[in-house]
Amino acid sequence: MTSYDPATALVVVDVQNDFADPAGSLAVPGGDRLVPAINAEVQRAATAGSVIVYTQDWHPESTPHFAKDGGIWPVHCVGGTWGAEFHPDLQVVGRSIRKGQEGEDGYSGFRMRDAGTGEEIPTDLEGFLREAGVSRVVVCGLATDYCVKETAIDAVRLGFGTTVAAGMIAAVDREPGDGDRAIEAMRAAGAQLE
Repeated sequence: MTSYDPATALVVVDVQNDFADPAGSLAVPGGDRLVPAINAEVQRAATAGSVIVYTQDWHPESTPHFAKDGGIWPVHCVGGTWGAEFHPDLQVVGRSIRKGQEGEDGYSGFRMRDAGTGEEIPTDLEGFLREAGVSRVVVCGLATDYCVKETAIDAVRLGFGTTVAAGMIAAVDREPGDGDRAIEAMRAAGAQLE
């Protein structure tokens, strides 16, 4: 079982209606069933004095990220809509880091990529964690094969000790086996899976 302390942050990735609710436009199979376990982890982290931070896709109505505008994804998590809001049962007790607000591709909680130029743009997550004295992160949420994977790999790359709570993630699996391949990629990068 993962231990928490003030130098550890729980990073809850994209547990938003469009991903976590079966009625969401990009619903992750079983995403809603993760919420009680994530809430229990939030309570454990909070009790130990750990930092808790949440990431959110927060897209404009049109972005090259969406299939209608040339991307690969259905419209999802448009800022200010039901789909972008956190799942109503999720306990939100920390700061939220929003990504993709200007139409960037934003898989990782730590960085985005300008869809036009390809330039990488950091989010506020790394600075927030460093200011809080965090040296280790525990990552959970949605989806294993995209935002969880990229957030965990970036956390390792940035020097954070990184654990992925394997019982609190679920995959989109656009291609069969994507979730399993993502788990292997996170392990290969140096993340621990529990």
